[in-house]
Amino acid sequence: MSEESEKIKQDFLYPTASYHGKFTPQRMVFNANLQEFAQKISYLCALETNGKITAEETYKEIKSLWKQLKVSRNELLSDSPLDDQNIPPE
Repeated sequence: MSEESEKIKQDFLYPTASYHGKFTPQRMVFNANLQEFAQKISYLCALETNGKITAEETYKEIKSLWKQLKVSRNELLSDSPLDDQNIPPE
């Protein structure tokens, strides 16, 4: 596969949006983490919809990804921690 077609494939499979906001390296990294989170959620939902994984597995994976994103945000943007109300108890 040529380098150009590989780039097109990557852009299709892993779309990213430009960062708009006050620039800091931490915000930029968190934005990348947030986009990766959204992409993984999309894949999980597609797998569950097509019957490849169960709703229970999907829920557990999403919950795990959410916790990872929360840790990332708290480490990178410690001035405003995420609200725990959206995460159901284990």
